[in-house]
Amino acid sequence: MSHDLPAAPPDWFTEALAVPVVTGITEVDGCDIAFRRWGDPGNPGLLLVHGGRAHSRWWDHVAPFFSKECCVTALDLSGHGDSGRRPKYLFENWAEEIAVLASQTAAGSGRPPVVVAHSLGGHATFFAAAEYPGAFEGIMVVDSPVRDPSPDEDASYQQWSGPLRVYPTRVAALARFRMWPDAPSSLPYVTRHVAEMSIRQTAEGWTWKFDPTYSAHVGQLHNGGLAQVSCRVAILRAQFGLLTAEIGAEMHEALGRTAPVVEIPLAHHHVMLDEPISLVTAVRSLLADWRHSSVVRAPD
Repeated sequence: MSHDLPAAPPDWFTEALAVPVVTGITEVDGCDIAFRRWGDPGNPGLLLVHGGRAHSRWWDHVAPFFSKECCVTALDLSGHGDSGRRPKYLFENWAEEIAVLASQTAAGSGRPPVVVAHSLGGHATFFAAAEYPGAFEGIMVVDSPVRDPSPDEDASYQQWSGPLRVYPTRVAALARFRMWPDAPSSLPYVTRHVAEMSIRQTAEGWTWKFDPTYSAHVGQLHNGGLAQVSCRVAILRAQFGLLTAEIGAEMHEALGRTAPVVEIPLAHHHVMLDEPISLVTAVRSLLADWRHSSVVRAPD
């Protein structure tokens, strides 16, 4: 993060943060899951799922764009944000959390919600869609590359990352806020807000909100698992992100050649931090199309 005095954020950003939001906690398999909700509960549901080491506040400036026509919920997966911790984390845990919050989001309208999920959240959402058929009207995954990793990659992903560092002051913690992969074009006012929402105070000092052991057991979702997904899918890839055009084509094939692959121009992996308006536009366009069309399966 830059130490320079930041410029004032634009009106659209401050207006988005001012939109009324309801917060709550729901229990899923013995773990408290925190969530934030915008909009009329009777409207069609839209569920937002964050990536690894992130949390629901990454969507604070995005969710309000949909709050007039949707009931929008953003959750903290277990081990992240303000949700509880588990002895170990598996896709089964996160899939159940997503399915439960989806059901709650859909309660008012009586129809399954659409899920928009970023990075690791996209993997968890694919798993949820396979485990809970009929729970979602459709899913949009944002720069979530699903492919068959090498054994070395699988093993490295499951390595425990060690204890969180603790900083003596809030300012010291914020100064150390970093993203992986790097986000060279992230908007400073968005990054600042996300950073401020990513730390917590403990008796020893200030530290991050995520549990560093979250990746020790979960592993990776492999390409073959996509064949079990029966709901509508759209793949959103960042132009300079982790989901390359080649991987997108492989996912398109694995999903039965029915999932569109949409590139977000100029975006890096953390799309909501550097190209949030383009992300909103892409999601809005897909939602409009899905309301008036049906899936046509490609011939084998």
